[in-house]
Amino acid sequence: MVTHVPAEARGDERGALLAFIEEQRGGIRRALLGLTEEQAASKPSASDLSLSGLLKHVAETEQSWIARAKQEPPAIHRDPSNWHETFQLMGDETVESQLAHWEKVAAETEAYVRSVPSLDDTFPLPNDPWFPPEGRVSVRWLCLHLIRETARHAGHADIIRESLDGATAFELVAKEQGTSWG
Repeated sequence: MVTHVPAEARGDERGALLAFIEEQRGGIRRALLGLTEEQAASKPSASDLSLSGLLKHVAETEQSWIARAKQEPPAIHRDPSNWHETFQLMGDETVESQLAHWEKVAAETEAYVRSVPSLDDTFPLPNDPWFPPEGRVSVRWLCLHLIRETARHAGHADIIRESLDGATAFELVAKEQGTSWG
């Protein structure tokens, strides 16, 4: 679904990439509109995914990629013993707290992408089998990867939300804008 792309993003590659990342973030945020914590944590499909779990995962994933680009460790180290926690709220985590966290992560992403001298600048990746085999990726690659990762989960969020109460992406955009769809 295409949303409004700000004028400053037109013709500017950095702005366009950041606008597409934000557009996909919006799909996940909208999928949570009007839900209780219990609804957001429910798993109404054959998948083990919930909306609150997706929210936490995309925020954590985005933060970890920006940290890698800055050659810093991710805020949270994940391994097989705690990987499942990236897809569920733990302890006192709430949808509201995760949305606030993601907003900070998004600001960090934008500041980083706008600060690098070139989108062609590269950074090293850990030598793990799930990372690209080249061992280095560009900031442009990073932005495209964040678009892909967030869009994939925004699609999951659409399915989960529609399974919960029948609300579609178009209806949620209208709700967010204070209008009605149809």
